[in-house]
Amino acid sequence: MGLFDFLNKGEQKPVQPANKPATGNTDFFGNTNQPAATTQGDSYTVVSGDSLSKIAKHHYGDASKWHQIYDANKATIGSNPDHIEVGQVLNLPKI
Repeated sequence: MGLFDFLNKGEQKPVQPANKPATGNTDFFGNTNQPAATTQGDSYTVVSGDSLSKIAKHHYGDASKWHQIYDANKATIGSNPDHIEVGQVLNLPKI
């Protein structure tokens, strides 16, 4: 753009700032901050004989990762991680 192009444009409106992201858990760059437990992963339906450690062993290859499954599903499981019911659908977070 040359000098004459600038002069011939006349009066223009200033550039409007971009819409601000919704308030909440956003960082400086506008990225949403979500806990790792809510990261999308697979879902699993509990069958007879299952436990969180068995599910973790089958899905992750490490039974000690049952804590991650429990943390991601506290609302579904409740306060006792040993009490899961047949038919419950659990979210298996990506680790």
